[in-house]
Amino acid sequence: MKIINKFYPHALAIFGFVLVSLIYFYPVLQGKQISQSDIVQYTGMAKEQNDFRATDNAEPYWTNSAFGGMPTYQLGAKYPHDYIGAIDDALRFLPRPADYLFLYFLGFYGLMLVLKVDPLKAFFGALAFGLSTYMIIILGVGHNAKAHAIAYMPLVIAGFILVFQKKYILGGLLTLFATALEISANHFQMTYYLLIFLLILCAYFIYQQIKDKEYKAMLYSLGTLAIAGIFAIGANATNLLATTEYTDFSIRGKSELTFNPNGSKNETTSSMSRDYITEYSYGIMESFNLIAPRLFGGSNNEAVGKDSHMYEFMIGQGVPEAQATDFVSGMPTYWGDQPIVAAPAYIGAVVFFLAILALFIDQRKIKYVFLSGAIVALILSWGKNFPVVTNFFIDYIPLYDKFRAVSSIQVVLELCFPVLAIMGLQSYFKLDKKLQWKALYETAILGLGIIIILFLSKSMFSFSGGSDAAYRESYGPDFVAALKLDRMSLYSADLLRSGFFMLLTGGILWFAMKDKLAQKTAIIIIGLIMVSDLFFVDKKYVSAKDFVRGSEVTMPFTETPADAQILKDTSNYRVFEVADLLGARASYFHKSIGGYSAVRPRRMQQLVDYQIAKNNIEILSMLNVKYVIQRDKEGNEFPTVNPDANGNAWFVSQVKIVSSPDQEMKALDSLDSKNVAVINNKDFKISGKAFAKDSLARITLNSYKPNHLIYKSDNSNEGLAVFSEMYYKKGWNAYIDGKKTEHIRVDYVLRGLQIPAGKHTIEFKFEPEVIQTGSTITLVSGFGILLLLVGGVYFERKKRVQI
Repeated sequence: MKIINKFYPHALAIFGFVLVSLIYFYPVLQGKQISQSDIVQYTGMAKEQNDFRATDNAEPYWTNSAFGGMPTYQLGAKYPHDYIGAIDDALRFLPRPADYLFLYFLGFYGLMLVLKVDPLKAFFGALAFGLSTYMIIILGVGHNAKAHAIAYMPLVIAGFILVFQKKYILGGLLTLFATALEISANHFQMTYYLLIFLLILCAYFIYQQIKDKEYKAMLYSLGTLAIAGIFAIGANATNLLATTEYTDFSIRGKSELTFNPNGSKNETTSSMSRDYITEYSYGIMESFNLIAPRLFGGSNNEAVGKDSHMYEFMIGQGVPEAQATDFVSGMPTYWGDQPIVAAPAYIGAVVFFLAILALFIDQRKIKYVFLSGAIVALILSWGKNFPVVTNFFIDYIPLYDKFRAVSSIQVVLELCFPVLAIMGLQSYFKLDKKLQWKALYETAILGLGIIIILFLSKSMFSFSGGSDAAYRESYGPDFVAALKLDRMSLYSADLLRSGFFMLLTGGILWFAMKDKLAQKTAIIIIGLIMVSDLFFVDKKYVSAKDFVRGSEVTMPFTETPADAQILKDTSNYRVFEVADLLGARASYFHKSIGGYSAVRPRRMQQLVDYQIAKNNIEILSMLNVKYVIQRDKEGNEFPTVNPDANGNAWFVSQVKIVSSPDQEMKALDSLDSKNVAVINNKDFKISGKAFAKDSLARITLNSYKPNHLIYKSDNSNEGLAVFSEMYYKKGWNAYIDGKKTEHIRVDYVLRGLQIPAGKHTIEFKFEPEVIQTGSTITLVSGFGILLLLVGGVYFERKKRVQI
């Protein structure tokens, strides 16, 4: 009975998490799926990979359907011995995206328990964390990997805290599994931001241990964390090694070129340009969106309703009511510093109020860790708007320049504030009435003071957005004037709304202090208000209207007449869709030179920027682009045939030797790719600069799989063949008549191979050693984790028996 009573509240909380997750995303119970823009793009990118799995029951680890060819390491590749992935699958048993919402709740609940919060408060805290608008909106747009990584953050933090609390076995095991799951989520930017917070957390505990001269405990703690980290990394070795290997090949690696596409000097020292890294930077004043959601207009597609100034303007222009109603359902009211915002990052007025309360009354110094984490995240999220700090991190902090959209580090803040809020709620009821009143008074002064100051500062803002000039030109000044009036209305309305929720929360705490409400009743009421506040804001941005039939998600792209015409050609070629080069629609149907990926191949992107964007058709020909999809004035797509496409492979007669990447790229400006190959002799050596090219020489592609290409060659002379396939040295192997042979990079991105005279069979096989090496490490780590788990359980049970 004692065991049942002990676990009953937690079982009830978990059931509640399941229920809330399914209620919020209730269309999943009807068999519907959420239409996520990023997942639509992923589906296009992964089409060839998934088709190969279905037919060959194996992983290709390479796809030719995007960017001319790239590894699938960041496209959901599945690796051998992925035992952590199996655990993750078991935890995510609900239909997507309810599974991620459930993970949010579960992870945060675990952190609350480690912080000695009772189940009821922990339950509401978990709901507040999971329903923070940013957490919901990333599910709406399909940032599933990001959501996945965020969900495990609280458990990693919980494990660290337990270890430093000298619960080495329990804390070590929790840290190991939580960190392994965090890494397995495969969103290294979120994991990197978590690491920044963990450094703050470790610094706090290490300082305390040094101050108390607990050097032995410090060494035990650091040793435990090191062991947990090693095995967590080992359990994900394949993915980590493959991703590390690919990074330098992608746009996240540093460019070798010393000049920009316009000819100016490339002075970028980071992997990506500062403008690209900081494109999405939170405005400093915009950060108050955290406590009043539409302070800066909400989103680029905000519903303002019939009571809006825009609706009045449309009606005044003679627009029918139905059309006006439809028009104002998605207005560009956002006027902050970021290019596009799908929803404000709102943590909740009640959460903010209770977090302030914690700072006044909670006696645990760990609150300063969460406060520090929130402040650091806030400052870093400002990006280009606070260049002193941002530039320092880009220039001197390892790996910081590998990630863009710096505003997303606010996820750390969005984790820290709910923690502080529940700490405040917990501590409040432990005070005597005099201290309760003092804390409540001080919190109200600060919280409501911010609201009042923002309200009085309204006249200081212009309410002008970055796109207003374009709207003024297209729709006239009166349109923009109406838009600004609606932005002002949203500003005032949401400040009043947040102020009301703070007053309401303060009032309930006051009634509880006066014994007019039971403590448990007050907690439930505040919890419901806190969750309702977030729930109804979330529903403005992600709701049942975003769900569609399952078939629309699994087959998100419709074949156009242009696609159908191209697909009649069953040979092997590439397609260039001009209007959607950075979209994955073409990849769904064809082998495209475009695609959708934040880690697209760097050299392919450079070909686009330095050559294709300048209408160098020869580059399209050497990439075997046989069809170009264009649009007419009415927006209808039509295919154009490129009669000069080089084909899958060809022999050249000359070699142009260069000695730097700059020279390689410049040589492409006027390259006769059918007869000349460009080779950088700093990287590759070749015997001879000229080859006797037999007019009857042939090399043809006889068999195609994304990871295995078979060619037949017939040449009376030794020749240099160029293959219209992406060169990727760490995986692709060339074989001539079954004998492994070195191949080289030519024409900046393609493969070249010297072939002896006569008839030969040439094979290219994708055989990445990193998969074999990583899989071995993962297998060994899996056994090690099992031994640690069994040993940990044994020693914990033995310790309890002794007690």
